[in-house]
Amino acid sequence: MAGKRTADGDASDPAPKKALTTSSTLASASSVPNNKTMPTNYSFIEKAPSGCCKIVTFNVNSLAASCKKGFKEYVVAEDPDILCLQETKANQPMAFLLSKTQYPHQTWHCSRAKKGYSGTAVFSKIKPLRVTTGFGAEPIDDEGRLITLEFDTFHLVACYVPNAGDKLVRLDRRMVWDDAMRTHIAALEQTKPVIYTGDLNVAHNEIDLARPDTNHRSPGFTDEERTSFSDTLRGATYPRVDVFRHLHPDTRAAAYTYFGYRANCREKTLGWRLDYFVVSEPLLARVAGVVTRNQCYGASDHVPLLLYLRNVEANDDSKCSVETSGTKTESDETKDEPLEAKDELDETKDEPLEAKDKSTDENVAKSE
Repeated sequence: MAGKRTADGDASDPAPKKALTTSSTLASASSVPNNKTMPTNYSFIEKAPSGCCKIVTFNVNSLAASCKKGFKEYVVAEDPDILCLQETKANQPMAFLLSKTQYPHQTWHCSRAKKGYSGTAVFSKIKPLRVTTGFGAEPIDDEGRLITLEFDTFHLVACYVPNAGDKLVRLDRRMVWDDAMRTHIAALEQTKPVIYTGDLNVAHNEIDLARPDTNHRSPGFTDEERTSFSDTLRGATYPRVDVFRHLHPDTRAAAYTYFGYRANCREKTLGWRLDYFVVSEPLLARVAGVVTRNQCYGASDHVPLLLYLRNVEANDDSKCSVETSGTKTESDETKDEPLEAKDELDETKDEPLEAKDKSTDENVAKSE
């Protein structure tokens, strides 16, 4: 069994740099929002820094349900350039979810393993050069967990990593996934740096969850999963960087992106940091900031996480700018597919997050 990781992180992690300072990322535990429904006023959403792309990742825990709880209003207010969604639980693309005028490049990867389960989607204003879904290997691809997009100056890997499951029954599958992902990212890095994002279903260090002492054999915080994530950060060609923890090495409660529905976890600020932006080290200089949207809880049991990525020099034709014209790409193939009459979504949480709902009395008994 792998050794336990500590809250200090890997010794090889780059030294912290000055972060984009926002109230949502630097708030103390006592001031972290604990609302249970989505805001009605989004005036707190700041403009992106000049010359930056805004990339958002959000586990929506069923798009059908999330749309009834304020998801669309949030997207309108946030207005990201690229939106990565996990746990859509959609059985087929929801063709009219977001405007094709605003997001002309839309890609869905739905679960074939069972209905109303898992699933990912990416919506982009920026025209990708190439889009693929999955690793290209069965059965690891049958749950709709991975979308990879190539842009001019980077690859975007958007995914929903499998959880180890209740009683760790899927831990072996999780380890296979992690190995496949490391191989996938390493291959992409041979041509361009990578942004790896989504619900990665791991709290890397003790600072990344409210109750580390009682969760060492809980899915998402096992030694195996944490060590595996360290291996992912170590990289093959060059190191990879957990952007939030790099910029905010000491932030605890304000870093949490997941709050279980049970035992009033949101009100008590009993959360986990499960959602990430990991970048190949050469991209780090272009990171302008990362923001946890602590206020935006209620459409899901997760909150959105966003990355500001600086454009390359204006005289470089690979500038990350909105490009909607040109030939049809793989990401456009689902544009005209009809909205299913009924989504047939399982209203219960995806199996992995039922397992990681660390809100029983045993796991919330101690304070931070």
